[in-house]
Amino acid sequence: MAERPRSSQTPPTVNDAADKAEAFRRATVGAIRAMGGRPDTNVTFHSGNMPPGPLDQEGPIRLPQPSRHATDEEATRIRGAADSEALKIRHHDAEFHRSHQPDDGAARAAYDALELARVESVGSRHMLGVAANLDQKLEQECRDIGVSHMSSKEQLPTAFALGLLARAKLSGRPVPEIVRPLLDDWSRTLSPDAQKALEALNAVQDDQAAYSRASQKLMAACSLVELDNEQPENDEDGEDDATGEDEDGADEPPASPEEQPPTDEMEEEQAGAEPQLMDGSGETGDPDEAADTEAGDTDGTGEPSGPNEGRPATPGDTASGYHAYTTQFDEEVAAEDLCDEDELTRLRQQLDVQLAALTGVISRLANRLQRKLLAQQTRSWNFDLEEGILDAGRLSRIVVNPTLSLSYKQESETEFRDTAVTLLIDNSGSMRGRPISVAAMCGDILARTLERCGVKVEILGFTTRAWKGGQSREKWTGDGKPKNPGRLNDLRHIIYKAADTPLRRARRNLGLMLREGLLKENIDGEALLWASRRLRSRPEQRRILMVISDGAPVDDSTLSANPSSYLEDHLREVITAIESRSEVELVAIGIGHDVTRYYRRAVTITDAEELGGTMMKKLSELFDEGTRRSGRSA
Repeated sequence: MAERPRSSQTPPTVNDAADKAEAFRRATVGAIRAMGGRPDTNVTFHSGNMPPGPLDQEGPIRLPQPSRHATDEEATRIRGAADSEALKIRHHDAEFHRSHQPDDGAARAAYDALELARVESVGSRHMLGVAANLDQKLEQECRDIGVSHMSSKEQLPTAFALGLLARAKLSGRPVPEIVRPLLDDWSRTLSPDAQKALEALNAVQDDQAAYSRASQKLMAACSLVELDNEQPENDEDGEDDATGEDEDGADEPPASPEEQPPTDEMEEEQAGAEPQLMDGSGETGDPDEAADTEAGDTDGTGEPSGPNEGRPATPGDTASGYHAYTTQFDEEVAAEDLCDEDELTRLRQQLDVQLAALTGVISRLANRLQRKLLAQQTRSWNFDLEEGILDAGRLSRIVVNPTLSLSYKQESETEFRDTAVTLLIDNSGSMRGRPISVAAMCGDILARTLERCGVKVEILGFTTRAWKGGQSREKWTGDGKPKNPGRLNDLRHIIYKAADTPLRRARRNLGLMLREGLLKENIDGEALLWASRRLRSRPEQRRILMVISDGAPVDDSTLSANPSSYLEDHLREVITAIESRSEVELVAIGIGHDVTRYYRRAVTITDAEELGGTMMKKLSELFDEGTRRSGRSA
């Protein structure tokens, strides 16, 4: 029989798809090394959406893993991320950036966004293909932060808006159509000083040091930083600037709001530059939150300990007077009340798909922790006692020799104390992507593991209801913008799993963290107070609070109308108060952010993939420590 001729159009096999994906990876790595000018650059690919590498650190480049049947859109997104990383290698000095990066969270985010705009604009100036890939990446970022659901410019994050404005100014390329109306509104409210500083960026974009100074001036014009140390060239002693009498220093930020009030434009957009300084005559009021009782006042009265008229705020000045302008719009809500059941199910399935490969690794670590906990809870028996429970295993001796006495046994007491663990997860916008997905899955596996060991687990999240203030800010604006308003955003504290709720009933809730538009800003101090209050009300003997965060507290609305360290000072004082009490053991894990400067017991990881192992390790250390402590006390 003649052999049937083979078709020339054979469908692609699995191997063909795998080969194409591998060829794409090799081409991407080669392009990065060629563009960056470093042939030894280490590039790795990982499943899921990978957050961009931090600008203040150097390390291996991590990119999303291309699927076997990648679409053109997916390939373009990966190329855009790769091009951005390559341009950082070529045009960015991470050590210089780190040494000049502001400490304040909002200012740091803006500084990073401006520098990234410079790097990508300079690098793509003569490469149209790279510019097109970066445009696609930027459009995806706009979709990721929920621009399509934003109805006003106040909802657009300040750092993101400044980065877009700088990118358009430096490259001359239009911003994505989806964000253009909001950005136009945002640009029109900039003060003349901010507009001038934005223009100055273009002239120095090839010099990172000069661009850094120009960026600082732009952020100062937007009330994100203060340039108190920069003096005019003809001012040798700085006294003229302090009184506001030096005409040459008119472009610098005023040192005293009484001498030189902010312009009308600045007051409308930034709520005025005046609140950046402490005003000893301004009323802070009696805090209506539990912050004073939890964190304590420095002098026990709630009033400033001394006159500080016109004095710049220093860390610690504002914490004891921390308060919310209003709490009527705050909410504590169960996860299932924020969306319907069908959406929760869909989000949970999406989470499972994203982290299928990671589950096995974390599960093995969780099983190791479970074995350790169960070993600590193992009960032993004492035999051949004169009283207790009849030892049935030794009754045969009585049958053989009735003269022998009965044998009894008793179970020994375990040293393992009843324990409750609260996992508090930062639900801010900077956690979007891989970090929040990994945090949700780790919470799931941790709860499942500890439940098997009889440990109660609660999973909580914290964010705000709006970007750049919500109804709280609107109320403050309607009241005439009084000075020192305190917190100006509406809190949203989310209960994903209550301590007494079995995981099987709450497992679906963890998918909510992937919901578009949920992650906004973060006010860590009040979230810690909320979580610790819930934990202290538990009946368990031992209480552990684990915090997962990727940055300092940031709320643009609050920081624009209060001293720049307002939220950070409050966080430090709350942590000190919790750590000084023995009933709550506090541990923190920072993702790409050094949390050891806040927490006594903390660890910082540079990659979200390390979160699961780090969580299990820290809990294991805590339980080991508790066992040793119990042994000593016994």
